[in-house]
Amino acid sequence: MIIPIASDHAGFKAKTITKKILEKLGHTPLDFGTHSEDSVDYPDFAVQVAELINSGEYPQGILLCGSGQGVCMTANKYPKVRAALVYNKDVSHLTRLHNNANILCIPGRELESNEEELEKIIEAWFDTDYEGGRHDRRVNKIESLTQKDLTE
Repeated sequence: MIIPIASDHAGFKAKTITKKILEKLGHTPLDFGTHSEDSVDYPDFAVQVAELINSGEYPQGILLCGSGQGVCMTANKYPKVRAALVYNKDVSHLTRLHNNANILCIPGRELESNEEELEKIIEAWFDTDYEGGRHDRRVNKIESLTQKDLTE
């Protein structure tokens, strides 16, 4: 599967490792930057992946920044994106199984020095399918929020 991926400068090291893990698992990373540790603004890179997932061009993507929070907040502005901040294997599994998350957000500073845990997270993400069933109602409620004017 082709996986769009992007990071800011703080997620760059972990993104480099993530790309190798993806290739090892048989996926093809499609890198939207950044391509160095020079300071950049994470929203500029997160939107590139989020737009591709939101449009349905790709089913899943990966975003990284220092904490993972900034790219996750940015991606979740798109109505068809369910980005999840993931920091261990169990959370990775559950966000796919119960939430049908479609963008994996990784805290680069937390995981850049723990390649083994990073690999477990990525494996769990791609090995887990959405369970559906009782979770459909909940995921549909999340998606319905983008159809409402929440200021009313």
